[in-house]
Amino acid sequence: MTAKIFTNTFLVGLSVLLLCAAVFFGLQYTQTKDETFDTLRREAVYASSGVALSGEQYLESLESDHRVTWIDKDGAVLYDSDYPDTAANLNDRPEVAAARESGEGQSIRESETSGQSTVYLALLCSDGTVLRISSPRSAARYALETVSPVLWVAVLVLLVSGTLAFRVAKQILAPVNAIDLDHPDASKAYSELAPLVGRIEEQNLTIREREDELLARQREFATLTDAMSEGFLLLDKNGTVLSANSEALHLFRDAAAGEAFPESPASEAVHDALAGKRTEIQLDTENNRSMRIIASPILQNGRLSGAVILTVDVTEREQRERLRREFSANVSHELKTPLTSISGFAELLMRGMVTPDMTTEFASDIYRESQRMIALVDDIIKLSKLDEEGVSYEWESVSLGDLAADVLDTLRAAAEKRNVTLSLSGSGQVRGVWRILNEMVYNLCDNAIKYNKDGGSVSVEIADDGPEVTLTVRDTGIGIPDAHRDRVFERFYRVDKSHSREDIGGTGLGLSIVKHGALLHHAQVSLDSTVGEGTAVTLRFPKIEA
Repeated sequence: MTAKIFTNTFLVGLSVLLLCAAVFFGLQYTQTKDETFDTLRREAVYASSGVALSGEQYLESLESDHRVTWIDKDGAVLYDSDYPDTAANLNDRPEVAAARESGEGQSIRESETSGQSTVYLALLCSDGTVLRISSPRSAARYALETVSPVLWVAVLVLLVSGTLAFRVAKQILAPVNAIDLDHPDASKAYSELAPLVGRIEEQNLTIREREDELLARQREFATLTDAMSEGFLLLDKNGTVLSANSEALHLFRDAAAGEAFPESPASEAVHDALAGKRTEIQLDTENNRSMRIIASPILQNGRLSGAVILTVDVTEREQRERLRREFSANVSHELKTPLTSISGFAELLMRGMVTPDMTTEFASDIYRESQRMIALVDDIIKLSKLDEEGVSYEWESVSLGDLAADVLDTLRAAAEKRNVTLSLSGSGQVRGVWRILNEMVYNLCDNAIKYNKDGGSVSVEIADDGPEVTLTVRDTGIGIPDAHRDRVFERFYRVDKSHSREDIGGTGLGLSIVKHGALLHHAQVSLDSTVGEGTAVTLRFPKIEA
């Protein structure tokens, strides 16, 4: 813009200079021409006076820088200082014809004898002859006589014009360049620019509103995607990551917005999606998680514009499926064992292969196995109810101290058989389902007695401190090795495989019932055990709000 204003301003100055030069040259040319005619006129007057007195003799003695021609009445040349042999008739010359009519004639034309541009002045003498004085004058000569001063003036004018044009361009554009495009102020700009500045301000306001709207949508989108438990990645058609939530970045650690999707086990699925094919794969991560990868292409007007990668953690579903299969297998095995025993005893009795004195013993075995099977089915039913959703329970305020005392009274006979000492300390109130809480504490205390040492002890400790109410069942039994602590709450899992159910009893579902009951009551279960010294299982219940 500065260059354009400078160029236009300079061209204006140059145009003015050229116009002035043309006027100057015109005036100078006219002045020079008039001066030349005046000089020739004076010389012609003097010469005509001499001719009147002495005739040709005067002309021959005349010393002049100009050509002098004396023409008689008929146009014949009586005398010519430069071309004495001229025989042409000169009455047809414009200056001669004008002199015969008005007494004086002037002309500037090309001489027929010399071929040069010549200034002619003809003067009519008193005897009817014409005296003509001429001087060769060329355009170049006129120019040389006047160009030198004009040239210096032109150089000066150009320098001044260039300097002024540059300063004017700077001054004109200074307010324009000073406009703050982010915060334009019409009062600081030219009044002619006020509509433009106002328009810029409106556009800035619109842009800021759009930016705020886009940022709000982006934050909302980021909040929604980060709140997803599934991983979410958005790729363009070149495989560049446009957006990724925290879950996806946790799975694909090398993925970053603005960079290409990193090479990973999911790369093949991503390539298929960018090729327009929807793909699903399942991966097992390093932390023993199972991830379902769903890669889908994004089409706009039938053309591929990118891909969406969705990662779903299916670990829990896979674990539930594994537990379901294990549970089905374990239930089948646990039910088959007593049923086989009962069937065998019954067949012997049916075939009369049992002596009368053994009938009571067989009946006792059948009763024991049937009770074992009933207990197993009962525990399975309890677990199934705890797993069911939407089951309504009767919630109430439960005193853990009273509940634990009832449980210990129930188990006191079993503890006395092994000389296990039972003790209870502390108290606390929780909100829960009494029947399920009773089953949880019973199973913990029952296990503490079964897996204890003869002459050992079992203590139930209740504490109502801080934001929680804790119940700890502590024994001095055989303890649980570290390798088994994460699995003791699984269904049918037993730490000591060498002990049969007949030796210890139970269904293997007690701790599973404890775990599911704790989930129902929003309680936390923790286990601390040392092999050979004992085990402590702690339930942490949220305190009832006042």
